[in-house]
Amino acid sequence: MTFKLLRAQPGRPTRTLESPPASAIYESPPKITTRDPNKMTSRDLTTWMWGDALSLLEQADRLHRQFFHAGGAEVRCWEPPVDVLESQEALTILVALPGVSTNDVAVRFDEDGVHIVGLRRFPATSASRIHRIEIPYGRFERHISLPLTELEPQTPEMTNGCLVLSFRKRREAR
Repeated sequence: MTFKLLRAQPGRPTRTLESPPASAIYESPPKITTRDPNKMTSRDLTTWMWGDALSLLEQADRLHRQFFHAGGAEVRCWEPPVDVLESQEALTILVALPGVSTNDVAVRFDEDGVHIVGLRRFPATSASRIHRIEIPYGRFERHISLPLTELEPQTPEMTNGCLVLSFRKRREAR
């Protein structure tokens, strides 16, 4: 609700802006409708119900697309985000895999790059009540194209929820 400050009337003392009045006179703006705002009309109820129904349908459709892949027998998987950092001597790839065990990750070095495959298990038990799921789970797969002829792969490490892949640059490639 907004209020409008009334102007001082002639014959009444006025105050400066530095010292506002202790009890200013406020007036409510005029009401636009005569309808009681606490009562919901049937039209408002219908609009509200359709809005909720459409919202639920959109949410169900999004979940269906996320968890069920329409099409062939191809297994749907997600791609973990990566950071690729390069220095004069090395190349480092950080793959964000929160909650993933080292036993659930496989790293393969091919001629055309690195292939990371694994599984992030669903964290909740059957007795859990789910409030929100934002971190993807299930099978994941990520391919990063790299010139492995110019790089020497080091042993992969899992640190702070990230898979760290380090590569030393070969001398002839520097």
